[in-house]
Amino acid sequence: MNLAWIKKNKGQGMVEYILIVAVIVGIVFIAYKAFGKKIKGQFEKAAKTIQSADKA
Repeated sequence: MNLAWIKKNKGQGMVEYILIVAVIVGIVFIAYKAFGKKIKGQFEKAAKTIQSADKA
């Protein structure tokens, strides 16, 4: 059995996982920058609606 080949492929798999995670983090960061304020506003609006409905 050639163990060097197995070690090489494990390292390659780890690099691929790291690259995938890095791409996902990048996408999340860009989405947060683009939509963060809008989403925050929607949550604040929903919270105010729930608070006003609770008082009624």
